[in-house]
Parts: sequence; C-alpha cells; structure tokens
Amino acid sequence: MKLCRFGAPGAEMPALVDRDGRLRDLSGVRPDIGPRELSPEGLAALAAIDPATLPLVEGEPRLGVPFAGMSKFICIGLNYSDHAAEAGMAVPSEPIIFLKAPSALSGPDDPIIQPPHSTRLDWEVELGVVIGTTARYVDEDDALAYVAGYCVVNDVSERAFQMQSSQWDKGKGCDTFGPVGPFLVTKDEVPDPQDLDMRLDVNGRRMQSGNTRTMIFGVRELIAYCSRYMTLLPGDIIATGTPPGVGMGMKPEPVWLRPGDVVELEIAGLGRQRQEITAHR
Repeated sequence: MKLCRFGAPGAEMPALVDRDGRLRDLSGVRPDIGPRELSPEGLAALAAIDPATLPLVEGEPRLGVPFAGMSKFICIGLNYSDHAAEAGMAVPSEPIIFLKAPSALSGPDDPIIQPPHSTRLDWEVELGVVIGTTARYVDEDDALAYVAGYCVVNDVSERAFQMQSSQWDKGKGCDTFGPVGPFLVTKDEVPDPQDLDMRLDVNGRRMQSGNTRTMIFGVRELIAYCSRYMTLLPGDIIATGTPPGVGMGMKPEPVWLRPGDVVELEIAGLGRQRQEITAHR
C-alpha cells in the first residue's frame, strides 16, 4: 500500500493510493494514519479495505507528512563512504546518530523556509524507515519485522549552524527542514530496501545520484543499533543518510540554496518531492 495524508497543514486527512494512482479518502473509516494504523494489525486492516469503496479525492490537494504521531526523528550521519569523503571526514566505525526536531516536519512539496542569518543551506536525499512495532534491543536478523514502511526524506541542513559545534542538531532542526513523503510505502512493496535508486536535482541540474546498496550501515543494522540506545516507537522515523553530491561537497566551491531555487528528489518506488526555497518573513 501507499498511504498518505492530504489537506491544509494541521488538518490533514488520511488517504491511500489505488491501483490507478488516484487518492482515496480514508477519513470515513479511519480518523488518521498514526501509530495504531502503522502496527502490523493496523496495516492488515487497511489492506483489507477495497479502495473502490472509498471516495475519490478530487483535484490535486496538498500532501502532508504521510503519517502522524512521530515521537523521534532519528538521522544517521555519513552513512555513505563517498559522502564522508566529500565532507572531508573519516568513514565512521559505527553509526553516527543525531536527532532532527519533530517540529521540522513538513509536507513533501511544502516550501523550505531559509532561516534568518542562514548562509549555507543544503540538501540531502535520504531513505526514511518508519517503525511500526515498538523496538528495544532488536537483533539485526529480526530488524525488518519492526518496519511499517519506507518514505522519501529531504534532510535539509544549514551547514553554518551545523558546524558551529560538535553537535549537529542546530543545523538540522529548523522549521521546514524535514520534508517527508509523499507516501508511506508499506514494506511488502519494498522487497529490498538496500536496492533503491535515489536522485536529487536543484534547478533542473542533477546533484545527487545513488543507490541504497552503498550504505555503510544497512537498514537492518541501523534499526538494531538505534534500539540499543532508545526505544523505537510506532511512527518514529530513521533517516538513513545521503549519497554524495550535497552542496557542501561541490568543487571548486560549495553551492548553497537560495530563495527561488527548486529542489526535486525521488527514490524509486517511493515517490517524488518538490520544494521551492523561500526567505523567512
């Protein structure tokens, strides 16, 4: 299944995508897509619904984050060796974890707002792993059983803020720095999360092109590792790192996003995002 939420910010309604790619309104049978719906039982109940019995969503509504109820937005740094190289940093010996503020969440096509005093705004296409079952001290072999599905994440970054100290969170958690979606694609439609093509363009120019097979630490390992240090709850997301091609790594000079720029990103089978950079007002 492909699940999503549509409508104005803060008033999104649940939907699913039918076989013809049309949105079907779930609000008559489910109040939202949240932790209960992301559980194995919740997903099974949604899968049993015949999409043809649901009302069509007319027009092209705004899409929001495809699920609600996230408690943690976990990110993994430098998880592609060639990205570590372009950043001038050593390949990590174990996953680097940092947190993105849940208030950074935004819809897949919402504008990215450049904060005041921002000078080094950057992009990162990433595979998002959405947890469906509470996970503590998970064995790597069992890790995918805790997954509800996958989604596209743009880990928007303000490098000047990020590099002010050894703690990266300041440069990662600003409002609109966490576009997620357009869909949550359930794990049954993603047979191998380590074989997904991904790309990102800025103003029509290809900047990032990669595949999740080149991760240093794969999805199974990341779930198991994170669950050693924090309980993963249904609705939590792990953004698994980005391939090379970020603005900070451009040669001979870095390239930074500015108001008016357009970022477009996609992961095979998971959908596309499009954001325009706007100035803070």
